[in-house]
Amino acid sequence: MTRLRHLVRLFALTQVLPILENGELGEPSEDILVGGQAVYEGVMMRSPHAWGIAVRKATGEVETHSEPLERPSEKHPWMKWPIIRGVVTLGYAMQLGYRAMKYSTNVALAEAQPEKAAEDKLQVKGWLSTLNTVLSIAFFIAFYKFLPLIAARGIQKRAHFGTVTLNLVDGGIRILLFLSFLFVLSRLKDIRRIFEYHGAEHKTVFAFEDDGTSPVSVQRAQTFVTWHPRCGTSFLMTVMLISLGVYALFPAQHFATQFALRIALLPVIAGVSYELIRFAGKMRNAGRDNVMFRVLTLPGLWLQRITTQPPSDDQVACAITALDRAMELERQRGGVLTLA
Repeated sequence: MTRLRHLVRLFALTQVLPILENGELGEPSEDILVGGQAVYEGVMMRSPHAWGIAVRKATGEVETHSEPLERPSEKHPWMKWPIIRGVVTLGYAMQLGYRAMKYSTNVALAEAQPEKAAEDKLQVKGWLSTLNTVLSIAFFIAFYKFLPLIAARGIQKRAHFGTVTLNLVDGGIRILLFLSFLFVLSRLKDIRRIFEYHGAEHKTVFAFEDDGTSPVSVQRAQTFVTWHPRCGTSFLMTVMLISLGVYALFPAQHFATQFALRIALLPVIAGVSYELIRFAGKMRNAGRDNVMFRVLTLPGLWLQRITTQPPSDDQVACAITALDRAMELERQRGGVLTLA
C-alpha cells in the first residue's frame, strides 16, 4: 500500500507540474538567473547551467542532489526562434520537473521501506515513468479537451448558438474544470504540503532576486510574499485565455475536427503565450510596468492564493539548500552569479 500511495501521489503531482514551475518555464534567460519547482517534501532549484534538489525526510535529515543543466538552445540556434522557443522551453521544463518529482518520490519510497530500497524494489523505474507519462497525457486530453468540448456541444444543441459562442463556452468550462481540480487538490494534505513548499520556493527566489547573492537567509526569505509573477500558474491561465480567441479563428462544425484542432493548436497557443509573457516581463524589467504584464499575470497571482501557501522555516531552509546546491555547481561551471 505504501508503494501504491506514493505512485498515486506521483501521478497527481504530475498533473500540476506546470503550476509548480517558476522562472520562465524552466530555462533561465539572460534576465533571470534562478527558477525552481516544489516537489514532494522538498524543492528543486535551477540556475542557467545547473539544478539542485533538497528533500526533507521524516527524520528531519535533508537529502540533496545536483546535476549540470544543459541548455539545448545554446547548441541549436533554431530553438531560440519565436514561438518555437516557448514550446521547447516548456518541454524541457516538464522533463526536468518530472525528474525532480520522481527523485523526491524515490526518496520517500526508500525511507518508507528501507529494507527493500537496498534491492531497488521500490524505485520508480522506467516502465512506471512511461506509464505515468502516458496516463498523464491521456488525463490532460480527456479532462481539458474532450470533456469541455462534449459539454459545450451539448449546451449548444439546447441553446442553438454559433461556433464562436461554442468556443467561448468550451473555454469557460475548461477554466471551471481547472479551478475545480485545483480546489479539490488543495484540500488534500499531501498536496497542501506541496503548495507550502511552492511558497517556500517563491520566497527564496524573491530573496535571491532582490540582491542577487547566495546563500539567502531564512529570515529574509520569509519577509517576501508567496505569489510570484513568473509562476507557471500565470502561464497556464494565459494559455487558457488565449485559446478562447485562437479556437474562434477556426469555425469548424464537426466534433472530430474541433477536437483535432484543440490538440494540434496547443503547441502554437503555448508558444504565443510564452512570447507574450516574455515580452511583458522584459518591459517590466526595463522599468516600464505595463497593462499587458498586469493583465497576463493578475489571474495567475490571484490563483496562487490556492497553489502557494505560507511555508514553515524548515521548508524555506529546504528551498535555500536546493538553491545553494545549484549555485555551487554553477560556480564550478563558471557561471556568473549576478543578475543582469
